[in-house]
Amino acid sequence: MSAGPGARPAAGLSRPGLRGREAELERLRALVEAVRDGEGGAVALLLGEPGIGKTVLLREAVSLARAHGFVVSHGHAEELHELAPLASLASGLLHGDPPLLAGADFADLAGHHDQRIWLVERLAQLIEERSAGTPVLIALDDVQWADPLSRFALSVLPSRLLSSPVLWLLTGREDPELYGHGPRPATLALRPLSGTALTELARDVLGADVPPRVQELLDGAGGNPFLAAETLSAIAASGTDGPQPPERLVLGVRGRLADLRPDTLHFLRIGSVLGRAFSLADAAALCGRPASALGAEVDEAIAAALLHDDGERLLFRHDLLRQAVYADLAPSVRRALHREAASRLVAAGRSSADAVPHLLKSAEPGDTEAIGLLGTAATDVIAVMPDLAADLAVRALELVPPHAPMVFDVGERAIVALTRAGRYTQARDTGDVLLARRPPLDVFARLQSVLGDTLWHLDDVHELTRRSTAALAAVTDPAIRARLTARQALARSRGRDLDAARETAERALAEAARSGDREARVLALWGLGEIALNAGDCAAAVEHHTALSVFDGAFLPEEAVARIHMDDFDTVRRLLRTAGDAPLRPAMLIWAQATLNTALGRLDDADADFVTAERLEAELHVPGNLVNIRVNRGLLALLRGDRDAAREHLDVVRATVAERPNTGNHATHQYFEAVVADADGDHAAAADLVRSAQRDHPFLRWRLLRPHVVQAVRIALRGGDRRLAEDLAGQAADHATRNPDVPSAQGAAAHASALLNDDGGLLEVAAGILGAGPRPLALAAASADLGRALLTSGDASATAALSRAHELYARAGADAEAERVRADLERATSSPGRRTGGRRPRADQGWDALTASERKVARLIAAGHTNRSAAAALVVSPHTVNTHLSSIFRKLSVRSRVHLARIVLAEDDAAPATGG
Repeated sequence: MSAGPGARPAAGLSRPGLRGREAELERLRALVEAVRDGEGGAVALLLGEPGIGKTVLLREAVSLARAHGFVVSHGHAEELHELAPLASLASGLLHGDPPLLAGADFADLAGHHDQRIWLVERLAQLIEERSAGTPVLIALDDVQWADPLSRFALSVLPSRLLSSPVLWLLTGREDPELYGHGPRPATLALRPLSGTALTELARDVLGADVPPRVQELLDGAGGNPFLAAETLSAIAASGTDGPQPPERLVLGVRGRLADLRPDTLHFLRIGSVLGRAFSLADAAALCGRPASALGAEVDEAIAAALLHDDGERLLFRHDLLRQAVYADLAPSVRRALHREAASRLVAAGRSSADAVPHLLKSAEPGDTEAIGLLGTAATDVIAVMPDLAADLAVRALELVPPHAPMVFDVGERAIVALTRAGRYTQARDTGDVLLARRPPLDVFARLQSVLGDTLWHLDDVHELTRRSTAALAAVTDPAIRARLTARQALARSRGRDLDAARETAERALAEAARSGDREARVLALWGLGEIALNAGDCAAAVEHHTALSVFDGAFLPEEAVARIHMDDFDTVRRLLRTAGDAPLRPAMLIWAQATLNTALGRLDDADADFVTAERLEAELHVPGNLVNIRVNRGLLALLRGDRDAAREHLDVVRATVAERPNTGNHATHQYFEAVVADADGDHAAAADLVRSAQRDHPFLRWRLLRPHVVQAVRIALRGGDRRLAEDLAGQAADHATRNPDVPSAQGAAAHASALLNDDGGLLEVAAGILGAGPRPLALAAASADLGRALLTSGDASATAALSRAHELYARAGADAEAERVRADLERATSSPGRRTGGRRPRADQGWDALTASERKVARLIAAGHTNRSAAAALVVSPHTVNTHLSSIFRKLSVRSRVHLARIVLAEDDAAPATGG
């Protein structure tokens, strides 16, 4: 079946080796042709039991794709390679004619293997560039054994490359459920072959009509093509009157092994322990013989159709053969061979990643070498595969005898790994078991120090304070003392006595300097910045977060957010531009970008950024900021008049808070509830909810709520709660006093006071202050209130104030607020029905549904830009471009760049005639 791109086989026929798979072949052919013809990316899964024919079909699809002009990556995941980051995908990406990736490209990726999000984004960019002129097939066999980093990449890349001509073809024993928000996979579940297909297969092998006796023997294969082929091979060799063909493969392989020389049999058993594919050198080391002395054994195994030599490694001809040899080993022998394999590999200078898979199958309690290697492997992979690192560290701890002195060091590593993996409860429980063993005082303090990070993520600041205080009474190590003091400061940053918290953090910083401990310095500076922000001292927050960001670039987002509170938007733009191609915390960096765009009144861009940040957190399985993201998106939706979207966001917030309540989430959640209730006309309930937001701290202590203090005052007044309004206005005034150089703080205080006291003159002052600042929505709100006050008093200058408010709201896309102001403008101008530039409601589908930023992205992509070059042109993250593209494709109902280019061309051609 080597026809050209347009040729098709005769209906109902398939070539030998593919009998009974005609329907699956046709579906694969259709997918290949759809991707080739510009229909966008696609994912196909071939699922089924071992021997059912997945690999044969995959190879046929690879041949078909090559015939259609695809560049092909054909890889194979291996059972014992789960500790090698990206090994499964690399097995195909670096091989081929031509290879999909050059060695230099992969070396660049390997240099950043500790940054999962960056690595996958860069890999996507390389594949996107490669597929710009040529369709690409990425095939991976046995995906159930893929290493965690390859699995992570496979969960992200199909979505990221949906618009590119990339076909993903994966085989596995069951659905790996990798696909996130990517295209719905075409799942081909391979069933047992029919009797007709088995008969055709028998004719292919035996070359004659199939006697009833052969058909009877084939029934024992259960429709499994590999087992059927093995049965037919036995019949071809000995006839139906010879030895009874096996009912199952293990019996057949056992019979085949019985004819081998003992040395060859031993060699094959060693190979089965090393995996389906293994090097001759590794097998020789485990056999205790030089590789040059194993030629006869290799030749005999190949002649027996058990092994294949690909020029680099020896492979069992099928994994079922390897499993059959392996299953024929007694369990105790398997364990001993795995343990010996680990020792031999280490002795030969191989990495822990090569030895640890064998240790996981063989190590027993008290095996100190295994404990050490598991710990080393956990450290090696923790940055990129934290869940695997946690599993390895926990296994190492399980191997330590309960009263061995090393239990505390190994246990400490397990706590760190579990915390990095987000398994906070398990980390805390592990620490508590260790503490119950009454460790020496310095060990007690060290364990409490690492548990501090766990408790911080659990938002258990009370327990963090209690434990750090107890540990400080016992510690003698200066570095651990500095860390504990800094942890204590962070815990106190959430409390009411911020002066005491600041003193603690300053003491921690001094202790960190004396001890020279980097971790303590980071924690202390972070604590000082958090305390300053919570106290509303924006200048001090910028000072501390800048020092932290300079010391550790991972904290650049914190500096950016602190500067946003100072209205220093120009510096924030510069920081975000200079973050580099490989930011250490991309989700937080995009959160900072979203916060900036919200402040700048770029509501559509802000929403896209929040969507991107949420997606990145979801991909990493650390949705710690989900409540704040959804609250912000809900408030943006209300500004735009989309109450249904706001309620959808509120539902997510409610569910998340119910699952994992914490103090900060309570405040933002209650305020969001208040704004929704106010929009629904339930003003009394809204005021009660604003009051509830202050349950733990005053409203302005919550820095995410500071930009909304004027709205909170308005809600309190509408709800008839003047005392609450006075409290909020007083907080705004105090915040302005602490921040005399921040226009938004000064303007908000004046605006809140003006609303409280019905003071038109003060509204004019507020508008003047905010007019000199960088926040257009705050200016729009003050101008609208000023215009309404002037309108009430009959002042003709109301029109100018309302027109300014309307223009600012309309430009920002705050359609609901713009419409309210438009109604006031009609009264001011005595012109009912005058739209004064009012916008029509945005469509849900089609070109008119696209935001301004989405149209820019659409035009760049249609002009041939990659996501990366489009991001560079727009000075945004490639992640944000990907979010825009997903929205563009959904609104335009397209799936590929080819279709998008056609629509853009048609729109541009129509623009002169329609004004679009």
